[in-house]
Amino acid sequence: MRCNRIFHSLSIAVLTGTLVCTGFPHSEGKPPESPASPKGASSVNENNLDSKKLKLATFGGGCFWCTEAVLEMFDGVEDVVSGYAGGFLPNPSYRDICSGLTGHAEVVQVTYDPDKVSYPQLLEAFWQSHDPTTLNRQGDDVGPQYRSIILYHDEEQKRIAEEAIQKLNAAKIFRTPIVTEVVPLTTFYVAEEKHQDFYRGNKGMRYCRAVIEPKVKKIRKLFAEQLRSTDPDNVSGK
Repeated sequence: MRCNRIFHSLSIAVLTGTLVCTGFPHSEGKPPESPASPKGASSVNENNLDSKKLKLATFGGGCFWCTEAVLEMFDGVEDVVSGYAGGFLPNPSYRDICSGLTGHAEVVQVTYDPDKVSYPQLLEAFWQSHDPTTLNRQGDDVGPQYRSIILYHDEEQKRIAEEAIQKLNAAKIFRTPIVTEVVPLTTFYVAEEKHQDFYRGNKGMRYCRAVIEPKVKKIRKLFAEQLRSTDPDNVSGK
């Protein structure tokens, strides 16, 4: 399947700094997978976070392989877990999600240290790593499971997300209005083990090279000073 390439260059100062929106190539859709049982259901309790006063953020920007690969590079991000949220079916499997009938989206849950990386900074990376104006799709990944969604953990996250959307729309950063959902998180279901750290373990895969790698390179260039220095993949522009 041929690649549909969208190139645009836009910029705006928003939230914690200057946000530069540069298009990335959209390629062939996510490959189908054989069914497997989910790793486990989890409704993460904020009180279970350790004494380092870590916080949680949950985002869905299309394929969770992509979003995970982008956000795990940031200094201050302790963990990124791929999973499912926003739907009605309890304990869904990947096969269930692929039907598009569960209401769930592919999302990632980020555990982060707010003293090192802020929620607005993570939100900036979220906008940069996907197209928030396409309803129920990212490139050739099509279906409600690939919708753009922010699942907030508290009223502060809700306020920040909604204000960011208002600013981006007012500045007409994107050609069409943002369609990202902003909803409260109820239950987060951890995805199957094979979906965790997927990009790191499958960089030679065609989907990873064509779809994920361009996003990773883009984030390295835009956020070079905010990425973890110990990350072996953190080589700006390479």
